[in-house]
Amino acid sequence: MLKEFRDFAVKGNVVDLAVGVIIGAAFGNIVSSLVADIFMPVIGAVAGGLDFSNYFLPLSSAVTADNLADAKKQGAVVAYGSFITIAINFLIVAAVLFLLVRGINTLRRQQAESAAKAPPPAPTTTEALLGEIRDLLKQGAASPEAGANRRGD
Repeated sequence: MLKEFRDFAVKGNVVDLAVGVIIGAAFGNIVSSLVADIFMPVIGAVAGGLDFSNYFLPLSSAVTADNLADAKKQGAVVAYGSFITIAINFLIVAAVLFLLVRGINTLRRQQAESAAKAPPPAPTTTEALLGEIRDLLKQGAASPEAGANRRGD
């Protein structure tokens, strides 16, 4: 059973999937940082110095804090600013993945077109000789003298 699991785990598809998940998680962290540390401050500055991460709606009268972290400690809140940040994060990831897949599809299409336009490979020596034999046999069958010689006339 251990050997069977080892064979499964080292197959190319499983290893490729694991690498993809790890790279995807790292890419997600990069995009999260890009959104939180670069895009959202710029959007906040354009919107008049607003910080989306602290936008929340208190669901209890006990919530009196003016930042999200303290408000969550005091009671239930709807953190719509965090949702806006995560939605922008998702849109950026989706756009980057769309452009990546689009680029890969374009490359594949170009490779398929170039392969279709490429001339067929030259026949091997054996194939060329067999082709010549075939052509000679066709010529011999078409000529009346060849037919007479074969019948022994």
